[in-house]
Amino acid sequence: MLRTALRNVLAHKARLMMTALAVLLGVAFVAGTLIFSDTVGEAIKKASAKNLSGVAVSVQALADDNAPLTGKDGKRSTVLDDKLVNTVRALPGVQSVRPGVAGTATLAGPDGIPIGKGWQNLATNFQPDKDGHDPRYPLLRGRGPAAENEIALDEATAEAAGHKVGDSVRFATDGPVLTKKLVGIVTTEDPQVTAGGSLALFDTATAQKLYLHPGQFDELVVGAAPGTDQQALTAKVREVLPKDRAEATSGAELAAEQSRMITEQNKSLSQTLLVFAGIALFVGIFIIANTFTMLISQRSREIALMRAVGASRRQVVRSVLAEACLLGLVSSVIGFGLGAGIAVGLRAVLDANGAGFPGGPVIISPTAVLSSLAVGVVVTVLAAWLPSRKAAKISPVEALNTVEAPPVLRSLVIRNSLGAVVTGLGVAVMFYVTTLKSSDDMPIAMAGSMLTLTGVIILAPLLSRPLVSLAGVITTRLFGIGGKLAKENALRNPRRTAATASALMIGLTLITGMTVVGNSAQVAMDKMTASGLKADYKIATSTFVGLDTKLSQKVAAIPGVVAMAPLRNSGVEAGGSYINLIGTDLAAIGKVAQLDFTSGSLAAAGAHGIAISQTAAKEHGWQTGETLDATFEDKKKAKLKIAGIYADNEVVGEAIGATSLVDPHMRELKNEELLVKAAGGPTEGLEKQIRHALGDSPLLKVQDHADLRKENAGQIETVLYIVYGLLGMAVIIAVVGVVNTLAMSVFERTREIGMLRAIGLDRSGIKQMVRLESVVISLFGAVLGISVGIFLSWAGGNLVSQGLPTYELLLPWGRLGLFLLIALVVGVLAALWPARRAARLNMLEAIGAQ
Repeated sequence: MLRTALRNVLAHKARLMMTALAVLLGVAFVAGTLIFSDTVGEAIKKASAKNLSGVAVSVQALADDNAPLTGKDGKRSTVLDDKLVNTVRALPGVQSVRPGVAGTATLAGPDGIPIGKGWQNLATNFQPDKDGHDPRYPLLRGRGPAAENEIALDEATAEAAGHKVGDSVRFATDGPVLTKKLVGIVTTEDPQVTAGGSLALFDTATAQKLYLHPGQFDELVVGAAPGTDQQALTAKVREVLPKDRAEATSGAELAAEQSRMITEQNKSLSQTLLVFAGIALFVGIFIIANTFTMLISQRSREIALMRAVGASRRQVVRSVLAEACLLGLVSSVIGFGLGAGIAVGLRAVLDANGAGFPGGPVIISPTAVLSSLAVGVVVTVLAAWLPSRKAAKISPVEALNTVEAPPVLRSLVIRNSLGAVVTGLGVAVMFYVTTLKSSDDMPIAMAGSMLTLTGVIILAPLLSRPLVSLAGVITTRLFGIGGKLAKENALRNPRRTAATASALMIGLTLITGMTVVGNSAQVAMDKMTASGLKADYKIATSTFVGLDTKLSQKVAAIPGVVAMAPLRNSGVEAGGSYINLIGTDLAAIGKVAQLDFTSGSLAAAGAHGIAISQTAAKEHGWQTGETLDATFEDKKKAKLKIAGIYADNEVVGEAIGATSLVDPHMRELKNEELLVKAAGGPTEGLEKQIRHALGDSPLLKVQDHADLRKENAGQIETVLYIVYGLLGMAVIIAVVGVVNTLAMSVFERTREIGMLRAIGLDRSGIKQMVRLESVVISLFGAVLGISVGIFLSWAGGNLVSQGLPTYELLLPWGRLGLFLLIALVVGVLAALWPARRAARLNMLEAIGAQ
């Protein structure tokens, strides 16, 4: 029987090729995901390990929110100072102590656009050894910074900014723009920098002046003498540290923690990719099952002969499963090779878009190999199991006597009953989802979606008759006899039509659902950005360090600016609840933000009153005129009278009051944002004036309404395109299924096609018949998929609306129409080869075919 299985695989190479392609693509997705995760994870771990080489103990200062800031400049203060450095250096077993200063520095690019990504724009002190080199940052060109007016950059940052040694570098930390001379270019494998950040190096005194105070540090890197136990040395270091103000971590613990964090960071991406791989394989199951069902139907005489000469039912099942196993194994091996290429390509694409993964070889682990092969073989064997059972039930005498008769179709009563129950349960769960109020209930929505989709797949044969008949009316009127024959062929075997269309339906259900939710969320974000904001510009910093309050008056004085309101954030505890209180110019805020009061007014707030949003008032049970006992972040208490309640506004948040109310309680007086209203609306010239008034700092974000919409909703569009790309694999596999089904269907109908040719249907008519059959099946799958996708997005959209108050379901008719058009094109393209094959059949040979 094993030889028989091998012979069947070799004898039907063309028929099984499409099925093998479906398995191959699914396995390639799985293998690519696993190889990509292993490769990137290992590269990041090695880069992190290299950064930690020589670190026996890391001493870091702990933040103390209750401690007052030292100095008039408001800079951070730490307990790691020169005295502690000397104390640690004197401990037995300590070979070296490298004190470090940490901060951020954002560089201006050639066009003024900042280099890097916010908090990944690292800055630290260059610590030269006797030879003038810092082993953490090997020099490529020039030398390390040694004076206040000098700076060094990593190679990628210098290249992005267009700088070479000797140039002047413009950057900002948390204040005005600074300029220093570039004296050196270094290399680094710090994952934060290679992943799209930047690196700036200063001499120690300059770094302390920028970020701390003279003689203070953020971290002490302790090197151990040869033979010293890390854990013992860590314990000794802990003994000399100020209690609750600093902590010591061994190098081994630090490496383990970084490894854990890296694994967690990669897990979400890997899981997402594996989900889409699972979808692709799930779609492939329909194609595999369909193919084996048709093959068994075509080989009924052969199977009957095997039974007649003594083969048992169990042996027939084993033969079919062995055939599936061989097919799955070969396809999986090829798919694994393709997956390795996908992993390399995916890494290159992500790097080109700023991911910045560290360099390293491609890692192919035994787990990736075995998992990929196992998935491909198991999926293929499982998909072939039911067809193998059907083959085993063929009666030798019955099959030999009825080989010329059309196959007897089994009743769909049990299947339709089961489908109705599963679909009803899924729909009931989705209606229940519409009553839920928390995004934490997303697993319930996913379970309901899965049940609904599964139920519709089971019911697909039942649904195919009315939908295909409706499509047949159109094709008959437009194309005459060819359209009618196409309809009848599609209705001839509802199970096969449903299985073929279901593969396409699954992909379009998911794509439609994501598109509808994404489009609705995008519009909601646009509304949220536009509504409530009268200002033409919102000004903030990319690193959230805030803006000097003195600069706001410079913006207000710019010709063409008719109103400017600062926003300062201060936390307040009142009535056992915590709220964010925005301090602003009460006279100007109404000109830059839409404030609709349901009771009271902003004018009544004065110096000691506040206005609150409707949601905050309802949640806490507060009313206009009520006086709250409030405690600010500096622990000082005050009585705040509620002067009014306004409709929810994302611009000002939960509560607003005068700047004079919040300023005395702020640890550092800075504006979070500035809202600017211009006389003639936003213009390029005015934006340049605003930037110039604020010192042309690369930290600045000066955004008009279009920029805000792009920032808020653009991410949704990016996610949608990624989803389209990933689900495109499932659609491609579905196309393969249509081609496969049509090709084998043409083979089954060889005699019938010969008879049609004999009674006058020409070659073009045969081609048209096969093409229309393909189009009808594809459109059936598309209509079903789009309909289910719309229903699921409607029911699940309720959970999205909980975090996005402006959300409402909006159908993107243009894109939905495009999906139908794509299905039409899929049908036409999928029929090219089968239609050509059918038209080229020799009439006499076809009539005589058995």
